Amino acid sequence: MSDWEVYAIKYADRDARIRADSFIFDDNHDVPHAMDYFMWLIRGEGRVILVDTGYDGVEASSRGRPIRRDPVEALKPFDLAPEEVTEIIVTHLHYDHAGGLHLFPNAKLHLQAAEMAYATGPCMCHDTLRMPFTAGHVCEAIKRLYSGKVIFHDGDAEVADGVTVHCIGGHSRGLQAVRVRTLAGWMVLASDAAHFYENFVAQKPFPIVVDMQDMLDGFGTLRRLASSPKLVVPGHDPLVRHYFDSTMADHVFRLHTGPVRDIPM
Repeated sequence: MSDWEVYAIKYADRDARIRADSFIFDDNHDVPHAMDYFMWLIRGEGRVILVDTGYDGVEASSRGRPIRRDPVEALKPFDLAPEEVTEIIVTHLHYDHAGGLHLFPNAKLHLQAAEMAYATGPCMCHDTLRMPFTAGHVCEAIKRLYSGKVIFHDGDAEVADGVTVHCIGGHSRGLQAVRVRTLAGWMVLASDAAHFYENFVAQKPFPIVVDMQDMLDGFGTLRRLASSPKLVVPGHDPLVRHYFDSTMADHVFRLHTGPVRDIPM
């Protein structure tokens, strides 16, 4: 059994946010609170697995949320052409996680069945729940399904030896976290099961939520899955760039060797 390399790849950020955008019932609701946008890359045993895809310039213009770099450009330090990406774990189908699916035409998708049902079901009749989704991204996932390129999971499942997915829910019905065996121990890519360290450390829910209990229970699940709480990597926290070394390029951060600075827990 070998360990996997894991990298966080920053492709965008949003600084015009406040703490009320990140935490429910926060006492300092009007204090600025920035957000980073990441995709992740897992490699080892001759395989490369992309976790989420970011979103492209078209989506950036549509939502008025600029990106720093296109997802394909963001992968250039790995000498990885989009056609060479054959496996993508889609943590959920929100625009900032599935907005680049069309850029990787040869990839099979690992997706929770609950997420596809949610994104195409009656909950999408509600504007508030539909807001983080873009129809074209969901349709791209459906096209992959009809071309035999979707692998559905129902709860916990193994993608590869040392790479597993775990349905968390909460933020989106079929949101899944990814557990990876690394040199530092079992690492958990939380994606949006914890946008920020503060979400799961202080048990503070994120405001975009379909099931509050699932979100709160998920914070404990993240801790149980990781060898240490310090190996839970939140999906949008700028502190990831502080706690982990950059490598290859200033937007790529090496996670698998563990944090280089202490993470208060």
